[in-house]
Amino acid sequence: QVQLVESRGGSVQAGGSLTLSCEAPDIIFSEIVMGWYRQAPGKQRELVATVTNGGSTNYADHVKGRFTISRDNAKNTAYLQMNSLKPEDTAVYYCNADGGSYYGIVWWGKGTLVTVSS
Repeated sequence: QVQLVESRGGSVQAGGSLTLSCEAPDIIFSEIVMGWYRQAPGKQRELVATVTNGGSTNYADHVKGRFTISRDNAKNTAYLQMNSLKPEDTAVYYCNADGGSYYGIVWWGKGTLVTVSS
């Protein structure tokens, strides 16, 4: 059973920055597409960004240009750099590790709260 280890979120003011990390230990990281999702109060969980082993990225429109997803394959860790944060970015952020056809399973982190105040 893979347990994703997310860094702690936090509280920032609008316009501020925050970086989240997610480690996926004991797994062949090269077979995993890493992603971040978020769920705001009263809303459904939504995609934020994904990154493949080759470094290809995909972003939700509402974070393009502000958030950057990356990964360090040597550390089995993915990152989400969040800049120019807005109050509407307030949510619980979840790390996602998609094992694709190799593992046939998707793992989720427990989630970490990010609060952006105006």
